[in-house]
Amino acid sequence: MTIDLYFWPTPNGWKISIALEEFGLPYRTHLVDITKGGQFDPDFLKIAPNNRMPAIVDPDGPDGAPVSIFESGAILQYLAQKTGRFGGDSPRARIAVTEWLMWQMGGVGPMAGQAHHFLKYAPVMDPPQDLPYPKDRYRAEVARLYRVLDRRLAEHTYVAGPDYTIADMAIWPWASLWEGQQQSLDDKPNLARWLDVVGARTAVQAGRALHADLRGDQLQTNRETQTLLFGKT
Repeated sequence: MTIDLYFWPTPNGWKISIALEEFGLPYRTHLVDITKGGQFDPDFLKIAPNNRMPAIVDPDGPDGAPVSIFESGAILQYLAQKTGRFGGDSPRARIAVTEWLMWQMGGVGPMAGQAHHFLKYAPVMDPPQDLPYPKDRYRAEVARLYRVLDRRLAEHTYVAGPDYTIADMAIWPWASLWEGQQQSLDDKPNLARWLDVVGARTAVQAGRALHADLRGDQLQTNRETQTLLFGKT
C-alpha cells in the first residue's frame, strides 16, 4: 500500500524521503508549502497537530488499520519497526540507534536550525537582527556536536555502529548543510568521510532530490514568508 508523505524539501523532510527510498516503500508526496503557510492548513493539522512537517499516513498500519504519524524521529522508528530494517539487529544495536536518533532530535536538529536562523535569516529580516551573541552561541554549539560526531565516527563506520541505520538517515540531512552553519571539516576527517559515504547512496540522493527545485531564497528575500515562518505560532 502507498504511504502518504507530507513533505517540503528541508532537512527534516529529507529524513523521511530518504528513509522511504531506503526502505523501498511506495509513497505519494503531498507538498506542505511552508513558505505559504501550508503547515497551518486545518486538514494538515489533523495529521500533524504541532503544525510541522514531515508527517505520514500509512494505510497499512498496526493490525492493518491506517495510522498517521508526525515528528520525524517517530516516523523513522515506525518505519524501522514496520519493516524490520535499519533499526539495529540486536538489543544493544537498537539501543545505540535510539541514542543517536535522540541525539539528533534533541541536539543537531535544533542547534543547527538555530544556527541557520541567526546566521542566514535574522540578519536580512526587516528590521535586521544581526545579533553576535546567538550567532556565536549556536555556531559554537553546532561545532561541539560535530566534534562529538567526528569522535564517534573515528571508531565506527556509521553513527550507531558497523551498520547503516535510521540514525544516519536522521543526522545526514542536517550535517550535509555544514557550510551554511559556518562549520569546517578540516579538523573532522571522520565526519567528512561519513558525509561522503552516506551521500553516495542511491536512496539518499533520490530522497535529497525530491522536489529540490522548490528550495529557494524566500526566507532571505520574502518578508511575507519570513513572517509566516518566524512570526506565526
